[in-house]
Amino acid sequence: MRDILPDLRARCADGVPLALATVVAVHGSAPRDPGAVLAVDAAGAVVGSVSGGCVEGDLYEVAREVLAGAGPRVVAYGISDDEAFGVGLTCGGTIEVLVRRYASAAELADLGALLDLIAAGRPAAEATVLSGAAETGARLVVRPSGAGPTTGTLGSEGLDAAVTDDARGLLAQGHTATQWYGAHGQRRMQEVAVFIRTYAPPPRMLVFGAIDHAAATARIGSFLGYRVTVCDARPAFATRERFPTADEVVRAWPHTYLESTEVDARTVICVLTHDPKFDVPLLLAALRTPAAYIGVMGSRRTHHDRLARLREAGADDAALARLASPVGLDLGARTPEETAVSIAAEIIQHRWGGTGRPLGELTGAIHHGETS
Repeated sequence: MRDILPDLRARCADGVPLALATVVAVHGSAPRDPGAVLAVDAAGAVVGSVSGGCVEGDLYEVAREVLAGAGPRVVAYGISDDEAFGVGLTCGGTIEVLVRRYASAAELADLGALLDLIAAGRPAAEATVLSGAAETGARLVVRPSGAGPTTGTLGSEGLDAAVTDDARGLLAQGHTATQWYGAHGQRRMQEVAVFIRTYAPPPRMLVFGAIDHAAATARIGSFLGYRVTVCDARPAFATRERFPTADEVVRAWPHTYLESTEVDARTVICVLTHDPKFDVPLLLAALRTPAAYIGVMGSRRTHHDRLARLREAGADDAALARLASPVGLDLGARTPEETAVSIAAEIIQHRWGGTGRPLGELTGAIHHGETS
């Protein structure tokens, strides 16, 4: 959704009817995850993608039918590898796609309000009925407790309450899922399938050390969708001019800033200072956070010296095992830009549990976490 957010907001603001096709389930290998969106507007223009081109032609026709009033529906696309050039996924998986129309002023205003929350970085979840004993396409927008009211309804007060509770739990974890309920929200029943898409603020990337490698890392972090902060205590180095793609540039002692800023389980920390007077107090602070990744630049000799200093400061082996050091995957990187690619590759590997090996040397599923 974020990749086509400006286009969708513009259409809502202009009152242009559109059909949204959203991936709600993936089985096996597929190029896009649940939540990927393609939109077709009343003029026939298309933005977004649900499969990288495999099924978009057929889905376009479905979207046009829904725009014409055919009603919301869930369509499935899947194909075996030996039929790769048919209408389906060349990678052999299956996707299910919900196609829903937004045509009236009220519908476009409701969608626009959700898009505004996403654009502002405010957490929200959208729950949509897929099938069962409730109206397909019925929609409920949920915000965290105390952050604002829910809008819309799935058809019953009990179902709305149950889905609201689950949506807030998923939102806190940054997860998207399909859940099943009874018609009135009863647990452990299979009468209504509800797709809950969460829109959490972008995860943070904290880059410490205002060096050339940091500038390249900040650029690739922004490209990957992180909200990037660069921090360095030296005013001459920590400048907006040197880091134009960063969301913020902070002049502070790294450990002091880290202890005062928000870090959650999606945050990645890149320590590129390789100076003991910065590194040791900063890493001690980093190891006390729930950060998903802590990468540390330096040679192997520097790494071993750093570990000894951290042990002397009280860090145990379990904590030190969290450090990705020397930082990055072995790509043979030389330049700051190549090193940034190496760091980004390791962050992705940590996130999804990849091996870091060439795909051509492996067998089985390409996308980690796939189910068949």
